[in-house]
Parts: sequence; C-alpha cells; structure tokens
Amino acid sequence: MTLTDTLHVAPSTTAEVPATLVEPAPRALGLLDQCGFWGNLGVSLLGFAGAMSVLTPVGAAPLSLGASVTAVVTGTVLGSLALAASLALGSRVGAPAMVLLRGLLGARASYLPTILNLAQCLGWAVFELVVIAGGLRAVTHRALPHWVFVCLAGAVTIALTIRPLGAIRILRRYVSLLVIVALLVLVVGMLRHPVPVTAGSWSGFWLGVDAAVAIPISWVPLGADYSRHARSTRQAFAGGFLSFSAAQIICMLVGMVALAQVDRDPNGIFPLFLSLPLGTAAFAVLVVRETDASFADVFSTAVSVQNLAPRWDRRILSVGIGVLATALAATLDIAQYTNFLYVIGGVFVPLSGVLVAAWWRHRDRSWDVSTDAPLRPAMLAAWAAGFVVYQVINPGSIGVWSDLWRQLGDAAHVTGQPWLSASLASFLVAALLALPAADRVGRRTLPRGDTASDHDGTAASDPEEDTVPGRNRGTVVDAERR
Repeated sequence: MTLTDTLHVAPSTTAEVPATLVEPAPRALGLLDQCGFWGNLGVSLLGFAGAMSVLTPVGAAPLSLGASVTAVVTGTVLGSLALAASLALGSRVGAPAMVLLRGLLGARASYLPTILNLAQCLGWAVFELVVIAGGLRAVTHRALPHWVFVCLAGAVTIALTIRPLGAIRILRRYVSLLVIVALLVLVVGMLRHPVPVTAGSWSGFWLGVDAAVAIPISWVPLGADYSRHARSTRQAFAGGFLSFSAAQIICMLVGMVALAQVDRDPNGIFPLFLSLPLGTAAFAVLVVRETDASFADVFSTAVSVQNLAPRWDRRILSVGIGVLATALAATLDIAQYTNFLYVIGGVFVPLSGVLVAAWWRHRDRSWDVSTDAPLRPAMLAAWAAGFVVYQVINPGSIGVWSDLWRQLGDAAHVTGQPWLSASLASFLVAALLALPAADRVGRRTLPRGDTASDHDGTAASDPEEDTVPGRNRGTVVDAERR
C-alpha cells in the first residue's frame, strides 16, 4: 500500500490514522467534524490573553477600541484564508503538512521547515499544558500542586493522540455545543457590568494585525495533518476558514472585554471569568476543551517526525513527545507568549505565502511527495526573502537577534511604520517571488518514456471532484516504497 492509495480509500466513520506514512490514510472527516475541530481550536484560553498582544502591540501605543476590533477581524480573516488554502491542498494531495513541503521545496529541503515545525509544535504543546494546568488550579482553588495538574493535562493529551480521528469526532459531537454555551455565559456575565472604554490610537494597527494573523498562521504547518482525512477539498477549505475565523474573532473580542474590565491585566482574566454567574462551570468547559489544542500539537509533532522517518510508529512518537512536553511545562515562562507569536510569524507567514502561490497554480495538477523530490531553489529564495522582510519590519523583542534586525530596519526606514504590516508584506513578497517558478513546483520529472505509475505512483484526484465529468485529474507520486 502506498501514500497515493490514501486518496482511494472510501469514507469511513470508524477508521483511524495509520501508524506509519506507508499505510493508507482514511477519508473519515466530514464537514461537521472539521467545523467542530477548527472551531474549537479557534477558541483558546491563550487567545483570551492573546488579545493583549493586539490591544498593546510591542513598540507602539495602545490601540483604540475601533482599531483593536478592526485589527482582530483583519488579521484573523487573512490568516484563516492562508490556513484554509493549506487545508485544501492537504485534502487534495492526501499527505501530511511536512510531506507536502517536499513538492514545494524539495525532499531534503523540507527537513528545514520540518525541524522548525517540531520546535514550534513542541513549544505550543508546552504552552497549552501550562495554561490548562493554570485553569485547573483556578477552578479547584489550587487544591493540588501545580505539577499534578500538568501531569493530568499531559495524560489526557497523550490519550487523545492514540486515536486522533476518534478524538476529533468526540469534539464535534459533545464538546462544540458546550463551548458555545460557555462563551455565551461569559459574554452575558461580563456585559452585565459597564465595559470601560480607554483611549488609544491607530498608530500600532498593523502590529495588532500581525499578532492576530500569527495564530491561524501557526496552524498552517499542521493543517494538512488533519485535512488529508477530509472527504472533500471544498469541505476542508470551508470547514477550516469559516469555523476558525469565526471562533477566533469571538474569542479575542471576549478577551478584549475581559481585559477592559481588569485594567488590561492578563492575570486577572481567569479570576474574572470565575466570578461571573455560572462562570466556574463555563470556565471549566473551556479548560477541558483546551486539551484539543495540546492534543493537536503533540500529534502533529509526531506526524512531522514521520517526514524524516516515515516508518516510525506515530503512537510511540506521540507518547514520547507528550511525556517530554509534560516534563517541560513546569519550566515555561508564559510572559514570552507575545515574542513567541512574532517568531512563529517571521518563519511561517512567508512560507505560507510560498505555499499558497504554489497551491493557486496547482489546484488541478500534480504534487510531488516522493522521497527524491528535486530541490526548488526559487521557492527557498522566496521564503528567505519573505523572512527577511518580516524581520526588518517587525524585529520583535528577542535580545540581540531583534537588535540586529532593528538596525537593518531603521536603516531602511521600515521598522515601526504604522502603515506597514510585517505579515502582509512578507506574505506578499514571498508569494509574488514564488509565482514565476510555481509552474514547476509539485511536478515530478521522470525519465523519457516513463509514467508516474511506473515509479510507484497512481492517478489520483480530489474525492469530491472525481464525480465531475471532464475535470482535470492530478497525479500524486508515492513518497514511500514498500
């Protein structure tokens, strides 16, 4: 059985993710499953506090209410579109996110973003476990030591990764409605009290956009790990875009209201929620829901490792990574959350621009996910150029690293400009530079007279679009050989 064969497996409501990349991946997730999964990921305890990154951007004056809301909507919609495009590509090709990058950058070149993604996913997993543990301590009034809550959150996370598609279906059936009710309880409770309106400006608007766009963009290197199990490309795109964007906008707006009522002190958000009528029950639901984010981070770390070692068992990897994340959770400095967002944006926003440009040119054509996919220097150069653009516009606050980029940005007169967005500029630069060479991305060059099927590949197409007569069919070449 080959990676390509995953595109021919009939939809199933009971199938699970295979242990390795050389086994068939089922098309088991429908539209509601994906809406539930991405909608739940869009609502995050980190997102409530993350609204602070929009309200008070690093290096700029606090934003006004109008500027903050506009920045949240703008950044979320733009980031969610990039996420949805990656989900559509993952669904059409049927390969995990890091394996898709073989066709974009080259098989060996894909190892670089894979390693960066491992660091990102592990970092997010640690963040999530710390936040879950903090939420459990708040709900139980610190009845147990911190490490006990961290271990409990880690154990639940690891358990979910063993049967990931089953976990996603449980989220859709039982958790999504509870999350909606919990958000309504919090909103109604907070609106019973006046919401202070503090003065602010629009000068740091684009920095606020950068903070909002970084969250959905951070899921782009993970998205195809789940959308490859979608029953159709259209459902993957719609489910990801509509549910994630709506959920994140609501979550960050709730966070802004909460921050306004606690004098913009992120540490006061949890106590505020708990003080509301039925607030403890609502907050407990959100704490339990947070385990789907830690689950996704740990599971995708394991799947990313499989791009380097396709035959390693993702269940064993998930357990080992989950244990490591749990052990690291006790040492995390949550105050570095904003800086972490900017680092993620600087790496993956331009890579997303390159990926979206290639996806746009290859919506109905082949995508090479073979182990000998050729190097794509033009794509690497476009990614590097976008990364440089992001850093000089938004250097962040990472010590000497940021000082170097700030000096370059000051020399070019682009750092701190209120009209300039690091996310939009780096995305557009990377995408535009990638477009001229995008026609060659994804194809596999075969010896004269050979066909893709002679090299362990088979003709494949979008499971939804196969039913449309006359549509062009793409070809995916097997990444692994038995």
